[in-house]
Amino acid sequence: MYQLRWLDADLDIVVGLEGRLVTGWDERMRPAPPRTRFLTLAEALAERPVWDAVICHNITDLIETAAIDAPKLFVAHDTLDGRMAQQGASFERDEMVALLRTYLERLGAHAVGVTASKGASWGIAGKPLLTASDPADYPEPTYARAAGLRVANDVLSKRVFLAWDFHEAAFAELPVTLVGHNPALGAAPARDWDDLKARFATHRFFIHTADPRYEDGFNMAMVEAMAAGLPVVANAHPTSPLTHGVDGFLAATPAEARAHAEALLDDEGLARRMGAAARETARRTFGTAAFRAGARDAIARAGKKYRRAQRSSVAR
Repeated sequence: MYQLRWLDADLDIVVGLEGRLVTGWDERMRPAPPRTRFLTLAEALAERPVWDAVICHNITDLIETAAIDAPKLFVAHDTLDGRMAQQGASFERDEMVALLRTYLERLGAHAVGVTASKGASWGIAGKPLLTASDPADYPEPTYARAAGLRVANDVLSKRVFLAWDFHEAAFAELPVTLVGHNPALGAAPARDWDDLKARFATHRFFIHTADPRYEDGFNMAMVEAMAAGLPVVANAHPTSPLTHGVDGFLAATPAEARAHAEALLDDEGLARRMGAAARETARRTFGTAAFRAGARDAIARAGKKYRRAQRSSVAR
């Protein structure tokens, strides 16, 4: 949601939803985007403003906002396969894909994935709305701390998805900072956005591992780290945006990942060179202009489908 600031639009953000770690906007994660107003779901349902779109981040959002007279945009942030595995779902994947398609058609809603694989997992066609980050938002990296950095929440409940066994085998006893809600591991989230950016600036490299069955070879934290100038050490993954040996290292085994990490820990100059390349990859592959254009296109498509559904309903 923080990335929606690049749309240069008024944002009404619903807070106080059930099942969330925090009830309001979490300033530890990101500052509120400019021109933001916070309201409850009940207030949103009671209002009658002219919204360009209601952006829904899960199926519950779609269901709870169905009564709002506005276009709906469903954004798939996770793979359906991963969500089913994590929740121990008993239904068939194809059943959920068909159910979502039917519900989207009934609402006249549009759907987009944040990556190609996440969209495909939900049966969503079309170009993904890739996450974005602006290198200008980050201070110049110093690489002063010879340590790796990983940003992830609740890793113990996501061991399979994050390929955590690979992570542990590769980086055991190496200086690695884990940032995120992980009380069992003694790790906590950054104090705020400035604190996280400061950590990006001082560490030597970033870590990303993921099981290709459930997660992509990149996520928001990795894109931000690259924009901040950090090279990445990752497990080999078919959807990774990295070029091995240029802006990061892709390792087939934990031993390879460990060797790459040790090289970056020992050589600040190597980290600087690869970090500069990582910044260019972030600028080229995850630019803000592409996100802005993609988000506006998705909202426009949602509007067209909603109006078409309204005309069809009147005709019946």
